[in-house]
Amino acid sequence: MIFKRIIRFLWVLFIWFLGLSVFSVIVFKWVPIPMTPLMIIRAVENKIAGKEMICSHDWVSIEGISVNAQKAVIASEDGNFLTHSGFDFEAIQKAMEDNEKGKKLKGGSTISQQTAKNVFLWQGRSYLRKGLEAYFTVLIELIWGKERIMEVYLNSIEMGDGVYGIQAASQYWYRKNADELSRKEAAGIAAILPNPRKFTATNSSSYINRKKTRIVKLMKYVGDLNY
Repeated sequence: MIFKRIIRFLWVLFIWFLGLSVFSVIVFKWVPIPMTPLMIIRAVENKIAGKEMICSHDWVSIEGISVNAQKAVIASEDGNFLTHSGFDFEAIQKAMEDNEKGKKLKGGSTISQQTAKNVFLWQGRSYLRKGLEAYFTVLIELIWGKERIMEVYLNSIEMGDGVYGIQAASQYWYRKNADELSRKEAAGIAAILPNPRKFTATNSSSYINRKKTRIVKLMKYVGDLNY
């Protein structure tokens, strides 16, 4: 009897999870994401450390984001973004091979996967989180499409200490709006990902400057953004 109750409870919990997850993805296809789990985590970390809880986040539509910014993150983070279905299996395989050879640890997460993680999940490397990340990645690919994924990604990711989204980052690093970014400026922001609290988009280190140059070159091969 107890076993049946547990099974029934888990089944009801699973149905509720499916319903709420699909509903939230549908809602956020149209509604701007006001806050992400990472923003909350950073605020709590700063509170515990006795620091000011800074959170600069200004949502802009895809029309208000420079094409240069969109191409820069594709060139830097996910070269096959426009053609894959949410997962770049070749990149994942290459990352696994490089990691096995003892090279610098790196992942093969796509922009779609990063967006799913940033909006719906917590940070970490557990199998549970990766499984949920895959689930939400499939959902946003099916329901949102590439343009919305790019819009949410560029409005949600951390781009500096307390800086979230491309509009806030553009103002923070270059004192201009997101639709005014040049190729080099967009490459500067993309170059500091995924460690925007360690690196700077301006007055950068030689490592970041080399990365900027590489991103600008790769942007030429991204092509038209026909989402």
